[in-house]
Amino acid sequence: MEKCNLCPRMCGASRGRLRGDGFCGCGTLPVISRAALHHWEEPVISGDAGSGTIFFSGCGLGCVFCQNYPISSGLKGKAFTPEGLTRLMRELEAQGAHNISFVTGTHYAEAIAEALRIYRPSVPVVWNSGGYERIETLRMLSEYVDVWLPDYKFALPDVAAKYAHAPDYPRTAMEAIQFMCEAAGENVIENGVMKRGVIVRHLVLPRNIRNSVAALRKIAAALPRGTLVSIMSQFTPAGNISAFPELGRRLTDSEYAKVLDVADNLGMVGFQQELSSAVEEYVPAFDLSDPEQD
Repeated sequence: MEKCNLCPRMCGASRGRLRGDGFCGCGTLPVISRAALHHWEEPVISGDAGSGTIFFSGCGLGCVFCQNYPISSGLKGKAFTPEGLTRLMRELEAQGAHNISFVTGTHYAEAIAEALRIYRPSVPVVWNSGGYERIETLRMLSEYVDVWLPDYKFALPDVAAKYAHAPDYPRTAMEAIQFMCEAAGENVIENGVMKRGVIVRHLVLPRNIRNSVAALRKIAAALPRGTLVSIMSQFTPAGNISAFPELGRRLTDSEYAKVLDVADNLGMVGFQQELSSAVEEYVPAFDLSDPEQD
């Protein structure tokens, strides 16, 4: 059994190949719930052909409102060895993917890094995460990652504690994103597709405009000028929110407009979702089988 300190929780968990006793409950073999072309990311990520997204089950952050709750809260999917993961990457490349995007893979970072040592894709590698990262883990991955796609979910410790039991998130995630910006350097976009760089995402939550305003202000103050910011309105009531009635509805027009006004006043550049994106159809089908090893 291996002891794990990959994420900021640093729980020192014992992890077997398929199960562990840490916060995420995961083993060391990546459990994958979906690997397919994805067309609903930012335009410079999806392009025309789609992003080759690999969705990992489990999560070290565990937001109560997770839009991918069926997989983040459990181990829905199939377990892959690093060699099996390289086969998935090759298959997505063969389908014409603009990139290979690892979604919520922090708790499997060692296996992912091993797969990338075995096979380096011919297209950019995207690290799509909740932003809750250890610098040591990111440094291990930085040799292989071209595009960083982190969330900056919470700017206020009380909100981060309430929804993710992670009051250190605002500081920890910002330090991680600063590392990503340094690792990536200037953005490189060719033919409408990002080849290198950083896009910081922020999901606006209903009745939490205070958090969103603080998040945008911290991004503007702490990150390089011109950092691309993707403001998302796609929240739909999901996950384990029975104890949080304020999350029981979608955003209102006025809530979202207030956040966008702040972004405009800060001179932010990037992407802004339409409010109509808040539909369950945008959540992909997680259709790989129950855990078994490949």
